[in-house]
Amino acid sequence: MEAKILVIGALGTVGAETVHALLRRGVRPRAAGTDPSRVAARFGDAVEAVRFDFGASETFGPAFAGIDSMFVLRPPHISNPKRDMFPALEAARKAGVRRVVFLSLIGIEDKKFVPHRAVEDFLERSGQERVFLRSSFFMQNLGSTHREEIRDRDELYLPVGDAKTAFIDARDLGEIAAKALVEVGTGSAAWDLTGSEALDYHEVARVFSRELGRGIRYRDPSPPAFFLRRLGAKEGFMFALVSTWLYANTKRGMAERVTDEARRLLGREPFTLVEYVRDHRRLWIR
Repeated sequence: MEAKILVIGALGTVGAETVHALLRRGVRPRAAGTDPSRVAARFGDAVEAVRFDFGASETFGPAFAGIDSMFVLRPPHISNPKRDMFPALEAARKAGVRRVVFLSLIGIEDKKFVPHRAVEDFLERSGQERVFLRSSFFMQNLGSTHREEIRDRDELYLPVGDAKTAFIDARDLGEIAAKALVEVGTGSAAWDLTGSEALDYHEVARVFSRELGRGIRYRDPSPPAFFLRRLGAKEGFMFALVSTWLYANTKRGMAERVTDEARRLLGREPFTLVEYVRDHRRLWIR
């Protein structure tokens, strides 16, 4: 059966969970990445692996052909979506993609300079059905961006003071994305998605300490010190800058709001941070 659903960024944190959620529903998606051989190695014949690159227009046609609904996100290296994303999104519209599920960011309604907001505005003008997954911080960031500092230095190093964050597990986001892609009647929507609790990083450190069986401390650096450490981690200037900006907004309370949307859409309680750390404990074992 020809795939009708496209997942762009199928090897990413939320993209991969979206593929898994679709497969659990019995749906064989078209899974896109810049290297389709890696996509095929990850998912095997369960998916239709295809090459897609926002910067390579020759990949648009094969990726979008016959697609009804697609999941899309903004790659971290793209800071100018008008130049680097809109041509692909317009090609999808012209190819007949009816619904776009976009992984956005919670609290951006009044932040017009944020790239996610520019993508939302473009999709609202497109005339397509669109579902915006306005997500809080992923728990998985603690197992990727902050993995080494927890594993090797027994610390969490973030410039957020005592502010709280309503983390969400990417597994829950993948399930919700699959629901938006598959279920008829969703229409256009914007969902503010968080977990069921807001924690400050002192509490996060205590969760890690209990689950790992060793002391993990929280350090609250200045924003410039944090920015320089992220640069030193060779993540790139824009990634370091956006990370510093996001955590500055966290310190001002942007990430503390807890919503009931994820619980409503999942029909169950979202994963807790304790469950996430317990399920992925191996990531932080030296």
